[in-house]
Amino acid sequence: MHALRVVLVRTEIAGNLGSVARIMGNMGSRDLVLVAPVADPASEQAETMATHHARELLRSARVVPDLASALADCVSSVATSAIIGGQFRRQNVGTPEQIAPAVVGAMNSGVVALVFGPEPTGLDNDEVTRCHFQIHIPTDSAHMALNLAQAVAVCLYEVRRVWLSTSGRTPARDEGAPIADQDRMFAELERGLDAIGYLRGHRGPALMHAIRHLIGRAGPSPMEVNLMLGMARQLRWIADKAGNLPTEDAEE
Repeated sequence: MHALRVVLVRTEIAGNLGSVARIMGNMGSRDLVLVAPVADPASEQAETMATHHARELLRSARVVPDLASALADCVSSVATSAIIGGQFRRQNVGTPEQIAPAVVGAMNSGVVALVFGPEPTGLDNDEVTRCHFQIHIPTDSAHMALNLAQAVAVCLYEVRRVWLSTSGRTPARDEGAPIADQDRMFAELERGLDAIGYLRGHRGPALMHAIRHLIGRAGPSPMEVNLMLGMARQLRWIADKAGNLPTEDAEE
């Protein structure tokens, strides 16, 4: 469970920081990263909610300026959101029970992050897009949003349950490529696909989002990332050599 990272994005309520630290202690997770927190993790309220056994975990939390920094060394990441559907919230979506096996499988090759958004709004589309999977807890439609600490508890419980049931029997996997390297791969791939006209027009962002999820959920290894980088650069070379790039009118 030490390979599971909890990432809290722009958390506004100090008590939630402490409560999440306590839950992490209960479930055996030790890696807490705070992205641009609004609340002060050193406040009395946060320390009180953490209780004695989790205060050290809270004090050791790493604070970073953005989500990219929090995910850079991870091999996979999972967004959490009460909102699903639309162009950016429909790929690789499932309940905690459905997504937990993929999380545990990826934990065999590196750090996996569970990402939780700020209390008032949750994660935005750009933040969801950076993640390989999305967890949706099927709450009542009249009261969809859970308290942040409650959502963390549900997700960590499901991951721990699967981890306990497979511990020692999960086959080893190749080392996963860090998300920072995957991001560079996706940037090159986007440029290559754009050069040949595949991403032209209004559907381009949604297509690229789907490609990110398709490749990301496979947990590419460093060798596979290099393979995709080479392919992306070859696409650009071919487009430049042809000198006859498709136009937006040719999208359909």
